[in-house]
Amino acid sequence: MIRLSTAEELERTADRITEVSRGDLQIILRRAALVLRNVSGISLEPATGDALNSIAAEMKISRTELIQIALREWLETNPYSSVRTQDKESETDGTA
Repeated sequence: MIRLSTAEELERTADRITEVSRGDLQIILRRAALVLRNVSGISLEPATGDALNSIAAEMKISRTELIQIALREWLETNPYSSVRTQDKESETDGTA
C-alpha cells in the first residue's frame, strides 16, 4: 500500500508541478527514493538473471512469475513444504 500511495502522490505532484514548492518536491522525491530503496528483491548473479529473463521471454511470462513457478515446484518436489494440497479422492498416480 505504501508504494501505491507514493506512486499516486508522485503522479498528483507531476500534474501540478508548477504549484509545488521546492521543499515539498524534495520531501516527496526523498520519500519515493526511500520506498524504492526498500523494495525487496532477489540479487542474482548476472548469468542467472540472464537465464531467467530468456526463459521467461520464451514462456511469455514475467520473470517474477517464472521465479514463483520454479520455487513452488521446487518446494513441491522436496519435503520442505506442502504447497499444494491434493484432494485425497483424486485419481493420480504421481506421474505427469
